[in-house]
Amino acid sequence: MIGVSPAHAAPTELSALPAVDTAGLAAGALTALATAPQVTVDADTEWSFDIPKVKVVKEEVAPPPPPPVRTETPTSRDNAPRTETPAKDGGKVPQAVKGNKVLEIAARYVGVPYRSGGSSPKGFDCSGFTQYVYGKLGISLPRTTGAQKNAGTIVSRKDAKPGDIIWSPGHVGIYAGDNMQIDAPRPGKTIQFRSIWQSNPVFVRITG
Repeated sequence: MIGVSPAHAAPTELSALPAVDTAGLAAGALTALATAPQVTVDADTEWSFDIPKVKVVKEEVAPPPPPPVRTETPTSRDNAPRTETPAKDGGKVPQAVKGNKVLEIAARYVGVPYRSGGSSPKGFDCSGFTQYVYGKLGISLPRTTGAQKNAGTIVSRKDAKPGDIIWSPGHVGIYAGDNMQIDAPRPGKTIQFRSIWQSNPVFVRITG
């Protein structure tokens, strides 16, 4: 008799599954549908939806602050350093300026405009300029050209020294040596070193 191995043995019967009551489940579902509320809608019903309005608020950005205003205080000519200043007639400041107190002070104001009746660094006329320069040395001169002629001692042209008053009718300046002078010429001009233009000037020595 040929033996049969376990692998080829007849399969063992599986345990029977419990029965499912499908009829009862269907009956319960039908009952639930029958008792549920019914909602009906007419065919011509119009539907509408409330859409909330959205307001866009633009954030305002403050403009940048303006740049600071820079102010500069003008330098007073009275505080200007005592340096040699180019002459306005194209040449250099006369050598007589160096070491001459009158001319050193006068040279500070080269370029200041002529101003009728002026007697300050804002503007000078001829006698206002000479009065101001000598005043810086503690010497008081009268205001008019004629009175300044009589405020000192008249000297000859050959004996004139830099720093003396040089006078002609209606005009005064300060002698700078080498046939030069510094003065406030006339309206539209400025304080400058220039050649002596007067035909017969009078030189006046001022002493403190």
